[in-house]
Amino acid sequence: QLVESGGGLVQAGDSLRLTCAADGRTVSSVAMGWFRQAPRKEREFVAGIGWSGSSTVSADFVKGRLTISRDNAKNTVYLQMNSLEPEDTAVYYCAADGRAFRAVVQTSTQAYAYWGQGTQVTVSS
Repeated sequence: QLVESGGGLVQAGDSLRLTCAADGRTVSSVAMGWFRQAPRKEREFVAGIGWSGSSTVSADFVKGRLTISRDNAKNTVYLQMNSLEPEDTAVYYCAADGRAFRAVVQTSTQAYAYWGQGTQVTVSS
């Protein structure tokens, strides 16, 4: 089970750190990803990190504002979000790759087998 936390209502320019805790299963051998879904839009990839933490991939719209990291000892993944914009308003989901030790971080939702319930991030202008 993946549990996200850290969302909330903030103003444009503020920062948030989302946390994804894996409860009941270890995720140290799989890549992890953050996705988001805004109202009336499809779920989209935000950032992903390899199982060892040595490789990361981010969507173009991130523009260096969002940073993914992980602590395998704590079975936890983070998404640090800075300089938030109203366009970042969405439900943010944490997901675990369905295949262990994958060499390349995947950006498609289909590669991720386990999902959290999501945490709402709302950015006001």
